[in-house]
Amino acid sequence: MIVPDAAKAETEIPATSWRDALAVYLQPRVLIVMFLGFSSGLPLALSGSTLLVWMRESGVDLGTIGLFALVGTPYTLKFLWAPLVDALHVPVLTRWLGRRRGWLVFAQLLLIAAILLLALTDPARSPLFVALGALLVATASATQDTVVDAFRVESLPESEQAAGMASYVAAYRVGMLISTAGALFLVSGFEGLGLAKPAAWMWGYAAMAAMVLIGMIAALAATEPEQSRRAEAATSGESALNRVTAAAVGAFTEFLARKDVWAVLAFVVLYKFTDSFSGTMTAPFVIDLGFSRNDYAAIVKGVGLAATLIGGFAGGFLARAWSLPACLWIGGVLQAVSNLSFAWLAFVGMNQWALALAITVENFTSAIGTVIFVAYLSSLCQSPLHTATQYALLTALAAIGRTYLSAGAGFVAKATGWPMFFMLSVLVAVPSLLLLAWLQRRGHFEGVGRREAAEA
Repeated sequence: MIVPDAAKAETEIPATSWRDALAVYLQPRVLIVMFLGFSSGLPLALSGSTLLVWMRESGVDLGTIGLFALVGTPYTLKFLWAPLVDALHVPVLTRWLGRRRGWLVFAQLLLIAAILLLALTDPARSPLFVALGALLVATASATQDTVVDAFRVESLPESEQAAGMASYVAAYRVGMLISTAGALFLVSGFEGLGLAKPAAWMWGYAAMAAMVLIGMIAALAATEPEQSRRAEAATSGESALNRVTAAAVGAFTEFLARKDVWAVLAFVVLYKFTDSFSGTMTAPFVIDLGFSRNDYAAIVKGVGLAATLIGGFAGGFLARAWSLPACLWIGGVLQAVSNLSFAWLAFVGMNQWALALAITVENFTSAIGTVIFVAYLSSLCQSPLHTATQYALLTALAAIGRTYLSAGAGFVAKATGWPMFFMLSVLVAVPSLLLLAWLQRRGHFEGVGRREAAEA
């Protein structure tokens, strides 16, 4: 099995000091990506957990609330309309701002309108209209994510990709925090000012819509990626239908023509599996130990968020200082071993300090793995003609482990008990590490990250 070689990594990538790493995070391109990350993280809870709190307070029955999980479908199907993002022009905006920035502002305008529409609904009287509004928010949000991913991959040079992704992940988490705890505190504040509950929720959502302007200002302040400009020029004489077809077909054929493609796709599916397999059962495990949901929420939102932010920036520094395969080894092993902290907690029992430590370890290592993994996914998108489509496809594949392969985790935990379940979660990482060793031996990583300017 091939293992990371520190000496070799240092010869491939120059040693990076903390001062140099900090300077990268302050680059204008990285800061733009950070603000776009905030805009991407903001709407997720507005059609999810925050909306469910509003519905429950309005008296909607649990059966109806449970069906709202389907509202998240656009996030898993966004690759279906990603070719439109790659190929079509947005009237006026594309001519004014360029290919990527035009779509960014268009998606953000749609998102603001969808959030405001959702704010005007009444869960108690018309849950169907609430569902429609939430679906529109999720669709606009997924579209924004697609454009932001393509913009980040194309606008950042390789030396800034890791820092950009770390900043993106950190800001994404802050955006989620604002739209969950921040939105709930804001609604309570409006009620404290004398507004009725429906009006307080309406103005709370209106305030969240205004927050999207942060991402829009970032999009307007950014410059169109040079790779996107060249790709646009290369296809300017083609019809819209031809461009869409070329983006959709090209995204598949270009990727499937690569060496060892099926092993690469399997690795994409399995790399984060150990993380999601154990993560699926973390909340039930904590409740079974005797902790209250408030204890769990406070630790996850406080200690867990801090650990995620620190881990994200640590992952970015790691990716600059080491080679990509070495980083994937480190992230993969850390994700797997972190499950032992919950196995230890199962033996310790109900102890808040032990829970805080386990949550800290899990969030820190997961953030490192996420930053490194997304840097790898970004390196696989090598043609600016269909960056949005390829990245959307890859993230959809990566979601298979989280959505489908982890579905049986509860049956495993029930059959084995909590300590053995988390120990088995460590072993779940073995297939991905074996694939990593095989791909490294086959020279897979020698070809990633080399982007083409255009295909014409």
